[in-house]
Amino acid sequence: MTDVANAALHADPKPTLGITVGEPAGIGPEIAIRAAWELREEVRSVLIGDSAFLAMLAAEIDPAIRLVAISQFALRNDGLPSFPADRIAVVDCPLAAHVTPGMPNALNGRQVLQTLDVAIEGAMAGWLDAIVTAPLQKSTINDAGVPFTGHTEYLAEKTRTPQVVMMLATEATTPPLRVALATTHLPLKDVPAAITFDSLSRTLDILHADLRGKFGMATPRILVTGLNPHAGENGYLGREEIEVIAPALEAARSRGIDAAGPYPADTLFQQKYLKDADAVLAMYHDQGLPVLKHASFGRGINITLGLPIIRTSVDHGTALDVAAQGLGRADHGSMIEAIRAAARMAATKTATQ
Repeated sequence: MTDVANAALHADPKPTLGITVGEPAGIGPEIAIRAAWELREEVRSVLIGDSAFLAMLAAEIDPAIRLVAISQFALRNDGLPSFPADRIAVVDCPLAAHVTPGMPNALNGRQVLQTLDVAIEGAMAGWLDAIVTAPLQKSTINDAGVPFTGHTEYLAEKTRTPQVVMMLATEATTPPLRVALATTHLPLKDVPAAITFDSLSRTLDILHADLRGKFGMATPRILVTGLNPHAGENGYLGREEIEVIAPALEAARSRGIDAAGPYPADTLFQQKYLKDADAVLAMYHDQGLPVLKHASFGRGINITLGLPIIRTSVDHGTALDVAAQGLGRADHGSMIEAIRAAARMAATKTATQ
């Protein structure tokens, strides 16, 4: 980044967020444009996607929306230029094929993944304070010949992070609800073997560190579920709680982490327990996330903890069926929340450095 571009960028006190627009045939491009425009006085949004395609969508959404394209080459050489509040920058990642709403095309799979690569590069280089990702279609990328299991795993690989933690959160409940996962996208039959003393210990360390460093909590309190019904019922319904989870919690407490449990998951999500908790650590995807999504679907966010960068996302998928119905039917509320959360986390991280 040149000295002039760097000075212009940091003269603006608003955080600079890179927003990948996700699967072009889904609702990602629409919700990214709407949210970026709505929050243009709060954050400097940089959309990452096909600039011509996004400009066409923006004109249909609202003729007042102004997009300014930046080439990846210019970005790497000159840095991110400063734009007035009525302009939204777009890092151009051209698509390979025409977009039909609701119908993903494998020819665009590699280009979709490229938007994520650009965002990671920008955050690692420092010209983005955080990244926010719209949903993408895993099948599109896999059909393009690139093995892909999800944002979380890809971000870990590209940033060379040995372990990350997926956490969904919402401000729509009182108190705010945050649910982290000990395992993510695994078949249920593989979950018990994936929960080890070491992996659970690292997960607790990451969760504790990011609640402090990115959320500004001095002494976060974490409640931890068991794996089995009734948290194993003293070994009658499984021994993972006795042999793995409880020892990992005891070791975490010896390191100064306030982690309590293991609790039965079917009774833990009650106000009398959650009112004094900053986060819940659930053992697997469908143990913790249905509760959060039931309470706040469309207003929750996905956060990847443990990364050297800040990444948030929406709490939903590509909604191809909604996209197929045309513009104006997608709810961009979760994208609004994801952008605001990323901005808050960026500010907290800056304040604690």
